[in-house]
Amino acid sequence: MTTVAAHRLEQVEAPGAILTKAAAKALAVLRITTGFVFLWAFLDKTFGFGYATPAAKAWINGGSPTKGFLSHVEAGPFKEMFHSLAGSTFADWTFMLGLLGIGLALILGVGLRIAAGSAALMMAMMWLAEWPLAGGSSNPVVDYHVIYAVSGIVLALTYAGHTWGLGRLWARLPLVQKNRWLI
Repeated sequence: MTTVAAHRLEQVEAPGAILTKAAAKALAVLRITTGFVFLWAFLDKTFGFGYATPAAKAWINGGSPTKGFLSHVEAGPFKEMFHSLAGSTFADWTFMLGLLGIGLALILGVGLRIAAGSAALMMAMMWLAEWPLAGGSSNPVVDYHVIYAVSGIVLALTYAGHTWGLGRLWARLPLVQKNRWLI
């Protein structure tokens, strides 16, 4: 691509299908690393590797993945709702299946639309639980929850599973062909 052509691309309001190989690889790295964030949270909470979760509080040892976080919600209009969910079987299973599903989908590059929607919902709920608007946050609006949610959406919209993932194969499955929301 010449300098003139590159300059012209910068002037295009909506470049559409223009995605360089380097950009596709960068999106693949973002997809895999973001997926690993979710998968690691699942693994650490399940087995208690001692990073965020000590072995004694691991899910397989009878610990609750949601009780500590949700029972310590201190501010916001949903404080009581989160306290009532803390440690419930529903909250634990929903949270853990969400972490596992989002993590695997992103790493494998399949089901990115569902993973993006699930990640956005999970991150919105966690943002509400932390309620950064109450103060004490370095940024009361855009924090890591928002960045993970937006990243998931960008990855789904750019077909990031096609590079270094199983996205192309997944998209060819008859079920996915008939139900494009499964991409």
